[in-house]
Amino acid sequence: MSETHTAPPPDVAVIGGGPAGLMAAEMLCRAGRRVELFDAMPTLGRKFLLAGRGGLNLTHSEPYPQFLQRYGERAAALQPMLDAFTPTDLRDWCEELGIATFVGSSGRVFPLDLKAAPLLRAWLRRLHAQGLQVHSRHRWQGWSEDGALRFTHPGGETLCRPRATLLALGGASWARLGSDGSWAPLLAARGVELTPLRPSNCGFERAGGWSEYLRSRFAGQPIKPVSLRFEGRNQQGEFVLTDGGIEGSLVYAFSAALRNAIEREGQATLTLDLLPQHPIDKVRAQLARGQGSKSLAAFLKSQFGLQGLKLALLHEVLGEAVHDNARLAEGLKALPLTLNATRPIDEAISTAGGVRFEALDPRGQLQALPGVWVSGEMLDWEAPTGGYLLNACLAHGRWVGQRMAEYLA
Repeated sequence: MSETHTAPPPDVAVIGGGPAGLMAAEMLCRAGRRVELFDAMPTLGRKFLLAGRGGLNLTHSEPYPQFLQRYGERAAALQPMLDAFTPTDLRDWCEELGIATFVGSSGRVFPLDLKAAPLLRAWLRRLHAQGLQVHSRHRWQGWSEDGALRFTHPGGETLCRPRATLLALGGASWARLGSDGSWAPLLAARGVELTPLRPSNCGFERAGGWSEYLRSRFAGQPIKPVSLRFEGRNQQGEFVLTDGGIEGSLVYAFSAALRNAIEREGQATLTLDLLPQHPIDKVRAQLARGQGSKSLAAFLKSQFGLQGLKLALLHEVLGEAVHDNARLAEGLKALPLTLNATRPIDEAISTAGGVRFEALDPRGQLQALPGVWVSGEMLDWEAPTGGYLLNACLAHGRWVGQRMAEYLA
């Protein structure tokens, strides 16, 4: 038997306890609105805490125009939100919560202790003090026939009839942490325009996989430094060899373009510069001198410092062509890797696709569902790792919370 919501209905029901939902709730509480937050998990911010395990990357310190470009084709749609909550504003917000931040050598911004938990605890303390009511283990099941929000929980079912609703349910990666994309068919059934959810910031499979030798000896190891080139763009960094392909920060920076190419053409071929510090003319000249009595491996190590995984990868891709100086020089500076699939969406750091910006009115409200807003990763945008994802989720949640407060006023 369903149990109805016995307390007076809230002004706003926020569904989803990640960064976007919490930030929207903060804006609404500040505006004096009665807010109740529902989350399917036992505790809030599960994915936020997981992201902080290796050091919570809050945002990035690069020049703001360059920062905006990281959002690709959705930069213009997100710019009003990011203009109002820039990386500097985000750092100031952390300071207000008692969390000092610093800029790392890569330009990324972290809490001083690198941890996510202290920031989340301080934030939740402030939200509770502002009057936010939290209902954990409440899984949203859509709407009842008469328009009430339906939630299932260990005690049965609850119906809630707020004046306004915010959906901040995340994408479809890391389902065990709560973001499983189950909201997509519920919105599609109500006429909301969606783009299919796809993996973003994900690993890829190499066409044909790796040899047993390479897989058994080197899977899980980083390749660095290296430059990756694809579709005219070039970037230096590092990535990791997996059992069947590649993943890691440098790969994530190209994941959208690689994924799109695979969807269009069935595969995508990138090139790797294994010697980013050595100009091609210098490489050719050193190879032309010959290896003398040294083995090829010893020669490449002495001349270029090439060894281990880089050397093994060179042999894996070129095979016997490593003994041809022209092919070897080309392979050292532009080693081709052909990828033919992304890893499953649940393994991705984030997702692309979701609610189209065109489905929203100028205040961020769903045109097909008056009184309902969406925020965060549910929307159809993506960005690489480096603090861009979190900054945009917080900025959009803040903007939506303010628009909802204006609507209720």
